Amino acid sequence: MATAFDEMDGWPGEEPPQAYAQVRAWLEASPPELLQTRKAQAELLFRRTGVTFNVYGDPGGAERLIPFDIVPRVLTAAEWSRIERGLVQRVEALNALLRDLYGPQEILKAGVIPEELVRLNPQHELAVMGHRPSKGVFVHVAGVDLVRTGPDEFHVLEDNARTPSGVSYMLENREMMLRLFPDLVARSNVAPVETYPDLLLETLRSVAPEGPEAEPTIVVLTPGPYNSAFYEHSFLADKMGVELVEGADLFVRDNLVYMRTTEGPRRVHVIYRRIDDAFLDPLFFRPDSTLGVPGLLQAYLAGNVALANAIGTGVADDKAMYSYMPEVIRFYSGQDPILGNVPTWRCREPDHLAYVLDHLAELVVKEVDGSGGYGMLVGPHATKAQVAEFAAKLRTAPEGFIAQPTLALSTCPTLDGDELARRHVDLRPFVLTGAGGVKVTPGGLTRVALTPGSLVVNSSQGGGTKDTWVGGC
Repeated sequence: MATAFDEMDGWPGEEPPQAYAQVRAWLEASPPELLQTRKAQAELLFRRTGVTFNVYGDPGGAERLIPFDIVPRVLTAAEWSRIERGLVQRVEALNALLRDLYGPQEILKAGVIPEELVRLNPQHELAVMGHRPSKGVFVHVAGVDLVRTGPDEFHVLEDNARTPSGVSYMLENREMMLRLFPDLVARSNVAPVETYPDLLLETLRSVAPEGPEAEPTIVVLTPGPYNSAFYEHSFLADKMGVELVEGADLFVRDNLVYMRTTEGPRRVHVIYRRIDDAFLDPLFFRPDSTLGVPGLLQAYLAGNVALANAIGTGVADDKAMYSYMPEVIRFYSGQDPILGNVPTWRCREPDHLAYVLDHLAELVVKEVDGSGGYGMLVGPHATKAQVAEFAAKLRTAPEGFIAQPTLALSTCPTLDGDELARRHVDLRPFVLTGAGGVKVTPGGLTRVALTPGSLVVNSSQGGGTKDTWVGGC
């Protein structure tokens, strides 16, 4: 794999980027024992606060801390400006795509996207065909994963349009840096992220169905405390000042959704749901689901409740659909993408499959509906047996996979014991879309691969996180 661009030191032999001037001076002036002390304090504070997650399949079922690195990642205002414009363009295209796919389907008629890619997609929900959600917004909350390969080279790696997670860690990371290094944050002129819960609440209110109530009732619907992101569900509900509910706390009567309270039923207008489509309503989706609300789909189709994100958004963040996003952006906006895709081979196409099978040891192969770093092959780091196993999977069900080159993801300085080490990172900014348009929180969640040489940043695979600073210098 090629040498990676380091965001603090730049390319070997070139002038280091100015963005890290304050951080570099701070690191040079900080003795190793001070950094170790601050790192230990951060871990203790996170543990006391309960900032944890669960790993599916962990036989112990123990809650874990996501490792937090105290060395921030820094982006200049100019770099962020381009990223922000690209994110707005991309999420607007995602919403346009979903309105079209569940409406006139002009993009399919034009042959831009193969029909079978939609028709055979398990996330394409026929139950909502022809339904236009409140204010026409499908993706209210998007998490778009970005990778960097050079000074001005940012690429979209993945679109998360269903129930993207991680924003609570973005907010907690900033709170931790403000506690531990207030002077450094102030000197670096860092753009704030603390307004995210207010922006999220404003977004949810903006899509509430019209009604006589002066103030819409908003709830966060969680699968419960055993979900890997339960901490985030409770965190966001608390920060927004709304109720955190489970399916049993809600019921539907006369196509209206109500919440059970000690004062009697209270109508609910907007549900920020952190439950997948299949579990939302046992009357129409999975009948064995105990997580959802019977009759919720009918209330939604009647326009009496808004769901964020809308039902059926998963068809747009499939990894095979991702490969068509440059064409999708051009189709709906007439513009070239500001943020490019990573080159992608669709294994469902015979010529692409042949290339992938011939170069499997060089590529990253992913399941089209996979997440969390599971079900993927990183060719250069795989054994011959693992490569052979994936080759058999591809030959059996090629439509379930895509492949991409093994990118030299940028690195950032990361505290490893008493020393700084270069570790690969990605970035998940969070994009909100409501009746008033699209808003992007400056920064996002930087995920870092803590294992030397690893490209897998997911927390479920041992990755950690960093605070992300925009405007620092």
